[in-house]
Amino acid sequence: MKAMKIDFAPRTLRRVLFHLHPAVLALAGAGALLCAGAAVGTYALVEQKRERQHQLQHLQTRVAALSARPVEVAKVAIPEAQAAFVNGAVLQLNLPWRELQDAVLAATPRKVALVAMEPDPRKRVLKITAETKSSDDMVDYVAALKEQESFSGVILTRHEINEQDPNRPLRFQLEATWQAR
Repeated sequence: MKAMKIDFAPRTLRRVLFHLHPAVLALAGAGALLCAGAAVGTYALVEQKRERQHQLQHLQTRVAALSARPVEVAKVAIPEAQAAFVNGAVLQLNLPWRELQDAVLAATPRKVALVAMEPDPRKRVLKITAETKSSDDMVDYVAALKEQESFSGVILTRHEINEQDPNRPLRFQLEATWQAR
């Protein structure tokens, strides 16, 4: 015959727990720990959100305060001589030197010897000093410079024959106006 369990004792919590399987108790304990961990994590997230909102509000008030007041720029008086010097230096730095040099060298034949090239960035004029043996070569050189795209105008300003030199070269000076790019 099969054994029967007869128990007439009243049901209490202690008695119910005593009769539960140990695996059910372990699962209930794990569930309680998980719920406690979730509660602690939620509390931490709520506190973090509250702190971020406080920081955001603080930054918004600072931005509003900074944008409300006018920006003060320190006024520095620059002497006229210093401003002119700086502007002259900037003009020298912005000089299209390579373009000018390439244009002059492209137009210069073997019969013409370049002596000097002096740019004046304010007027956009390049003063060229050169020597040649004949006036025909000089006129041809001026015509060749006028054909260059870089120059808008070429003017012969001075010429002279150097009597002290045994070859008696013709030294001439011209001004070539370059185009702004």
